Amino acid sequence: MSTQGSLFDARSSRTGRMHAARLEHSPRLQRVLAVLQEARGTKLSTRDIIERAQVCAVNSCIDELRENGHDVRCQRGRSVWLYWLHVNEEATA
Repeated sequence: MSTQGSLFDARSSRTGRMHAARLEHSPRLQRVLAVLQEARGTKLSTRDIIERAQVCAVNSCIDELRENGHDVRCQRGRSVWLYWLHVNEEATA
């Protein structure tokens, strides 16, 4: 069997979902969450998060935070993506 065939087989058996780090074991995700929490619902650009949390691949971090149960919202601006932690007003009342 060729190497190319075995690579194809391995890929076809994947679930298609990424593995999300657990928040309690990831200083990287903890930093991103802290930045979003400190912003208190203010929209932050990708660059803001990169600079404040010292991370790369912000979109992956956001997806992992969502997998850990956090309601992180995003919106495309004119030339940037904006992210914020949604605060449920009923939960804070």
